Amino acid sequence: MSQVERALARSLAWLSAGLVVALLMVALPDADPDRLLLVVTIHLGAVVAFGLGIGLDLARFTDGPWFVGMGSSWFWRRFGALASIVALTTGVVALITLASSAALGYQPSLQFLQLLSALDIAWATAGLMFGVRLAAGDRWALPAGLILAVICVWSIWRYLDVVGFAADGGWLVSAPDLWRYVLPFDIAAAVMAIGAMVVGVRSTHPTEHRKPQS
Repeated sequence: MSQVERALARSLAWLSAGLVVALLMVALPDADPDRLLLVVTIHLGAVVAFGLGIGLDLARFTDGPWFVGMGSSWFWRRFGALASIVALTTGVVALITLASSAALGYQPSLQFLQLLSALDIAWATAGLMFGVRLAAGDRWALPAGLILAVICVWSIWRYLDVVGFAADGGWLVSAPDLWRYVLPFDIAAAVMAIGAMVVGVRSTHPTEHRKPQS
């Protein structure tokens, strides 16, 4: 079995487990409007934590370039491996978020907000973890991803705490507050993730030689 096939198999295993949990959540009562913020925050945190687990499990599949026969540069083949695993992780998180949001009885607009939030956080934390892992080692990957995840979940909580929900429990859109509480963190997370991936890939280049210690 190739590395790509093993990565797909592992991601499908995570997806199956997540869908089973989402199916069981159908038995839960719909969230009380007075506790909706708490439920949404816990749900988003749980989905993000699930994504961190997927990323940690799939991280080993980023250890080698995937697209060897494509003729592109070593950097882009290596970067492509990281980007592919980020996409796998994000895709699984997206499907789990959709299924669990529907199971919890969210209004469609709130389901969409949860999906957007989970996607943003999942790909950024995965990219950051993979890049940090290559550049600094396994022990720093989870702390980096966890810190970024907490900050991003907090930004969504803060937005909803300030703006509230629509009368039907849906997503109440406020562009100024999105720019104040959410989008700056999203942009910073994206820059950090891409930067970490670039630095991580460059730090493992086979032709890179470090100066000897004096």
